[in-house]
Amino acid sequence: MSGHSKWSTIKHKKGALDAKRGKIFTKLIKEITVAARLGGGDIDANPRLRASVATAKTQNMPADNIARAIKKGTGELEGVHYEEMTYEGYGPGGAAILIEVMTDNKNRTVGEVRTILGKNGGNMGENGCVAWMFEKKGLILVNADAMGEDEMLELVLEAGGDDMQDIGDQYEIITAIENFEAVQKALAEKNVAVTFSELTAIPQNTVPMDEKNGRSILRLIDLLEDHDDVQKAYSNFDISDEVMAALEQDS
Repeated sequence: MSGHSKWSTIKHKKGALDAKRGKIFTKLIKEITVAARLGGGDIDANPRLRASVATAKTQNMPADNIARAIKKGTGELEGVHYEEMTYEGYGPGGAAILIEVMTDNKNRTVGEVRTILGKNGGNMGENGCVAWMFEKKGLILVNADAMGEDEMLELVLEAGGDDMQDIGDQYEIITAIENFEAVQKALAEKNVAVTFSELTAIPQNTVPMDEKNGRSILRLIDLLEDHDDVQKAYSNFDISDEVMAALEQDS
């Protein structure tokens, strides 16, 4: 899962989420709206909605925005009808790419995503070509100064977490989908603040990248996630520590 972990680490260290907060809010509103439409507006009875609202709160989304998104999903307020789609393909160096989108015009979106891939060393694949390589998981980030590593690992594992990594100034916690909320609850009970959380897709195997392809795949993922209709883009790349260091210096 090193490709995913390294990219999420870069994004947080470079402050990309803060730089694109408006776009992040738009994507979260789409997710909350769809979650409410599919499972109802009761957060306690809708796990997907509960998870998306929790993610929105870690991004400091105003409560009014969250409430309006839920009402649009339940039909209490007028809103756009979004369709969920998943596209699959390949990037530089043969890396697998899984792209989750929410769109009100799938013909437009698939054409634009195909163009982004084609112009950046990738190509669209058939349904099922890479999805099997990824496993849905929960991702949680907390500040490393909140607790010692051994104590934090014990807390995470006892709550049902799968794994934890020290990524410098933060701990990256991976959970099974069904234990995502339980781990967050256990952290809250110990007054450990969650800085970021989301449901994600972890690659089960990785493809090593040289410096050229490593930089290219990171740029491609960034371009995909910058598209308004793309909720998340995942890849199974693995790049060297030297490239990682260079990328962190670029900021």
